[in-house]
Amino acid sequence: MKITESKLKGCFILELKVYEDGRGLFFESYNKAQLEETLGASIDFVQDNISVSKKGVLRGLHFQTEKYAQAKLVQVIKGKVLDIVVDLRRDSNTFGQHFKIELSSENKKSIFIPKGMAHGFLALSEEVVFYYKCDAYYHPLSEAGIVYNDPELKIDWEFPETNMILSEKDLRLPLWKNRKM
Repeated sequence: MKITESKLKGCFILELKVYEDGRGLFFESYNKAQLEETLGASIDFVQDNISVSKKGVLRGLHFQTEKYAQAKLVQVIKGKVLDIVVDLRRDSNTFGQHFKIELSSENKKSIFIPKGMAHGFLALSEEVVFYYKCDAYYHPLSEAGIVYNDPELKIDWEFPETNMILSEKDLRLPLWKNRKM
């Protein structure tokens, strides 16, 4: 497994080593010791989530606030997405910046997203199965987000907006300047 830091401090890209032969393939999608060595800290994932989306579905930009903030390890099991991470940490030199990457079942990349970041993705294939490992339990009252097309963030989703499918809840998320922290 190769682990490299993205342009957002503490947000890492994991490139998994794949073993393939005539029977199929095998890869290790998570190694606690290796990730903790890279982070220089302990991580204890307590909840796994899976979402299934059709092409054009945009989920995000989501985060949980205060003591319920979550670090996540995310990966695409089937399909392809454009994944976006936004740094919400006021003390970070990349505060307000975003990072984007294509994650797919073909490239087998995953991302470790530390606490204090918003996350979202856009499904680029006909069907996407998206897998999340979280280090804190979901807490509905601490759920927050930023609207996907916030003009201050200037995120290019690389997809026609007219073809995007969003939940009513995601369409009503606040602007960056009005976000709940």
